[in-house]
Amino acid sequence: MEFCIDPSLDGGSELQTPSEQQAPLVSMESEIPEVLFSAMKGFIGLNPSWDQCQLMSSALAGFLYQNGCSERAVTERYLDDLFTRPIITPHQAEQMSKI
Repeated sequence: MEFCIDPSLDGGSELQTPSEQQAPLVSMESEIPEVLFSAMKGFIGLNPSWDQCQLMSSALAGFLYQNGCSERAVTERYLDDLFTRPIITPHQAEQMSKI
């Protein structure tokens, strides 16, 4: 994927692959099963360091990586999330299963 990045950020004018900091955000709207939405709300409620955007971005990166996407940014996101994911205690897991 190539993105047009504001050339004033680095003095260049060519197309570049953006870093996580420079990457533009894209708004998405999607219908998902209610059970997934409830599980997402429960997870976010128990993990205040996560928000809906981070969760969806992490899930999408995981799906793409596991299905053969070789984009460096996707791989980096997948691996970063894999190793920085908070540990869920048994109590938190029990609370999530009730939602």
